[in-house]
Amino acid sequence: MTRLTRQVSSGEPEPEAEADRPVRTESARMGPWRFVVWFGTVSLLADFVYEGARSITGPLLASLGASALVVGVVTGAGEAAAFGLRLVSGPLADRTRRFWGLAIAGYALTVASVPLLGVVGVLWAACALVVAERVGKAVRSPAKDTMLSHATAVTGRGRGFAVHEALDQVGALVGPLLVAGVLALTGNDYGPALGVLAAPGIAVLALLFWLRARVPDPEAYEREAEAAASAPPAARNVRLPRTFWTYAGFTAATTTGFATFGVLSYHLVERHLLSAAWVPVLYAAAMAVDAVAALATGWLYDRFGPRVLLALPVLTAAVAALAFTDTLAVAVAGSLVWGAAMGIQESTLRATVADLVPSGRRATAYGLFAGVVGAASLAGGALTGGLYGYSIPVLIEVVVAIQVLAVLLLAVTGKGTGAARR
Repeated sequence: MTRLTRQVSSGEPEPEAEADRPVRTESARMGPWRFVVWFGTVSLLADFVYEGARSITGPLLASLGASALVVGVVTGAGEAAAFGLRLVSGPLADRTRRFWGLAIAGYALTVASVPLLGVVGVLWAACALVVAERVGKAVRSPAKDTMLSHATAVTGRGRGFAVHEALDQVGALVGPLLVAGVLALTGNDYGPALGVLAAPGIAVLALLFWLRARVPDPEAYEREAEAAASAPPAARNVRLPRTFWTYAGFTAATTTGFATFGVLSYHLVERHLLSAAWVPVLYAAAMAVDAVAALATGWLYDRFGPRVLLALPVLTAAVAALAFTDTLAVAVAGSLVWGAAMGIQESTLRATVADLVPSGRRATAYGLFAGVVGAASLAGGALTGGLYGYSIPVLIEVVVAIQVLAVLLLAVTGKGTGAARR
């Protein structure tokens, strides 16, 4: 990968016949690193919008008359849509090859839904918009990840996805803080708090159209990289490799044992370790750790390969052991470890998919992968939440056992991943 990066970045052609040289496409108008950074800026602005809204979804719905059950069902349905619908949008992206169209449509649905939440004024419409925002994420994500994977074929998969995730988390940090500030200034008026998110939403769409004009064919990055390395072009109509399914099994196992922040914050408040007002601050700190962990593991992945992912089951087990104690400092440390694990999940896990699957089936793979993560997240939330009420020591033991299984699956996956990277 290092040799390949030097060749493509320097622009020095291989000593081959003129007719065999890779054709320079419109992607040459922007280098791959610039593409990664600009796409990361798109995600930063989008996270600014929808993470800002998600930070107050519960209180907003409650102000319109929703019960706790309604809030739970609506937000749960939104997350199910965000992951489950990718099983459709992923294959659709591979079949149509309209990656930009799907990405723009998904982002447009999200950034339009959020400001409307502040003005609809009726519960059923607000519920529909909450779900619509998540549907937008389902529509865009496989196409977005596939386009990003093409550029990271040159920059290094781990580093490229890590930089994208770090930028993404800046928006996830700033958006909720801005919304909280506007609420404080307006006396908890949700309209202005959500209305200010229209501005970054407009910027998202403007930047996307500009980026599409500059790089209409992101796949060209990877085609040129393959040509420079004298590698055969990736086939499109092939089965997903067996190693991908083993890797999906590893991801399912380590995610199933991963407690949600909702369970962690429930413990902190119910045990009177932290007041509810401080929970968003702790969440923001966890997001900062998320960004740092993504950058660190991304760089290490490009150097050492999938062995770096061993950190994920270790961190997942550590979250359970630390976060559910009755000592504030230890419990807070567990929440920060949770942020580090999230950083790996959102960056290096996705980078590995690109190394396992040919570009022609990559959007399909990302859709299936998201479905696995969604199902495992639901199972993990139910498992850790249920065991928390039964016995915290048992919860810790079960999580550790699941992570041992995850390590074994990673060992099997690592052989295939190493071959794919070569």
